[in-house]
Formats: sequence, structure tokens, C-alpha cells
Amino acid sequence: MLTGLSWLALEVKYLEPARRFYAETLSLPVREDGENEVVLAAGETDLVLRRPEAVPRGGLHTHYALSIPAAEYDDWWDRLSAEYDLEEAQFGSSRSLYLYDPDGNCVELGQRDVAGPGIDGLFEVVLEVESLDRAREFYEALGFRTVDVGSDRKRVRLNGPMALELWEPHLGIADGRGGVHVDLGFETEDPKAALEAIEDRVDRIERETDDEAVVRDPDGHWLTFRSNSVPATER
Repeated sequence: MLTGLSWLALEVKYLEPARRFYAETLSLPVREDGENEVVLAAGETDLVLRRPEAVPRGGLHTHYALSIPAAEYDDWWDRLSAEYDLEEAQFGSSRSLYLYDPDGNCVELGQRDVAGPGIDGLFEVVLEVESLDRAREFYEALGFRTVDVGSDRKRVRLNGPMALELWEPHLGIADGRGGVHVDLGFETEDPKAALEAIEDRVDRIERETDDEAVVRDPDGHWLTFRSNSVPATER
């Protein structure tokens, strides 16, 4: 039902330090540079940095993962470890490194099968939820498929346009950061069908047009379902 992740928006207190981190430290191209919002390209997904002056504000203390070519991992580690206390995790044959941005978001750079060079996609977002069962049913109704249920902590992993992890509050890797009021934009062939699939489960509907539906999920996260025919620049 959902065919791609258009954007992830993050709340930042000061725009310039956040911009420098993502544009210079992580070398993400800047697509739009406004007074209260900066849009960077992480492959085909936009990473939006937004000052909290309106709603939706964007995710606060969010954990998410960016794709890097496997062969570049050691170079990224050497480059970033000079300034940051990095953590590392192994997932099968793939490695990921973790660091925090200036606003406390936990950023993961993980080995993926991408062309590069550099960061070439956003492959995982974590949402903090009050009830795993309720959130899992909500996102399964949108076409996400459960692929793993945590045994050592309260979490569910689903696959869809990207990997989506649902965490009940806990401490552990990434300090249990699942984000507050995360703002996600999804591409879909039929926004109305996406809305109908979860209409009776949403916290509320913020906006509905022929090309777009904006809702808040049961935990208050902002979700936009936008028609594939709408240009990416028209957020």
C-alpha cells in the first residue's frame, strides 16, 4: 500500500549546528535551505531539520538508520571516531555504527547494498509507542509486515517502505530512543485507500485532500500519505 518513504522530519533547537552536522559531518546534500527548515537528501528520502515553531514539529530524540555502502564502513568509522564516541553493533554479516547529533537524535550508519558513494538511503525508523499490540496492528493495516519480535526487550520490527521498529520505553542500545511526535511522509498510489485502512484507529485526521491524507497515529506520531504523482518538492 505504501511504496516509499518520502521524508523523516527531526526537531532541532538550533538550525545551524544541525545543518553543519548533517551537511558537513555526514556529507548530505542540501536540497532546501530556509529560515526555519533545512531539507537534506539521504538517497531518495528527504531528511528535514525543523525548528519547533509550528506543527508538526518533527521527531525529538529519534533513532533512525542511514544506508552506507559496505565497503565504506571502515572509512566512516575512522573519520567519525576522531570526534565522536561511537558504538558498534553487528547484525548478521553487517555492521552499524551509532552516534548522536547535536539535538540528541541517535543516528545509525549501517552497511547496506547501496551504490553510494556516501550515505545513500534511510532504511530504518524507530517509533516509541505506548502499546506494542495496538501499534503493531495499526501499521500492519497499512501493509507493514512483522518480521521479528524482541525477546530481550519490548520491541517489534516490521518491514515496509523501510524497516519500522516499535519500542515500548526502555533503556538499551540507542538509549531506547524511539522519538517523540515523529513526522513521517509516505508515498502511495492511493492516499484515500491508506486512510481508509486505518481511519478507525487514528488519533485524529489532520487533513485530507485528493492527493494527500495527514493523520496522527494512536501515539501521536504524524503520518502523511501522499500520492506518487505529487512532486517531491511540494511538501
